[in-house]
Amino acid sequence: MIQKFEVLQSLSKMKLVAVIRGKDAEEAISISKAAIKGGVNAIEVTYTTPNIERVFDALADEQAVVGAGTVLDAETARHALLHSAKFIVSPHFSKEISELCNRYSVPYLPGCLTISEIVRALESGCDIVKLFPANNMDPSFIKSVNGPIPQVRMMPTGGIHTGNITEWLDAGAFAVGIGSDLTKAYHKGGEAAVIDLCQKYLDVINKK
Repeated sequence: MIQKFEVLQSLSKMKLVAVIRGKDAEEAISISKAAIKGGVNAIEVTYTTPNIERVFDALADEQAVVGAGTVLDAETARHALLHSAKFIVSPHFSKEISELCNRYSVPYLPGCLTISEIVRALESGCDIVKLFPANNMDPSFIKSVNGPIPQVRMMPTGGIHTGNITEWLDAGAFAVGIGSDLTKAYHKGGEAAVIDLCQKYLDVINKK
């Protein structure tokens, strides 16, 4: 199977992507490893994290699919790929990033919020779009979009929590991204709190 589809298959099976925004590399490594211990094997490390290459290196031997987030341009995407990122996520759509990722058979999940953005992403070869920010949106948006565009798959990110994750998945979400909850848990209770929270998310998903 082509690497791109292997990665997408893994993300779809997991249904949950941990979005890691560390104040430094050490914090990002700690939160990422705790999330993996908690059972979340899809990790998106954002480029807002200083010295991010150290995070990629530290996670290289983990049993997880590790990608890069907050990728704003093709140069940053290339940097991520050189450090073994398995997928690329950005808060917007970039034709240049899409071309680069397609060239190397790497999934690119661009942030989209309108039908026009979603169609542009599809035309550029993106298989999944990141519905962002999903904070003030209703899960029914997915079904509404899938009416005229049934082939698009969406990963809502922003404002997802244990109380609404089932609604998003039931509405047809390909997967969901969680981030701030993990950071808050880490600051309150360290790695143990992150592990516990990840297990709670998975318990909710598995009860569907």
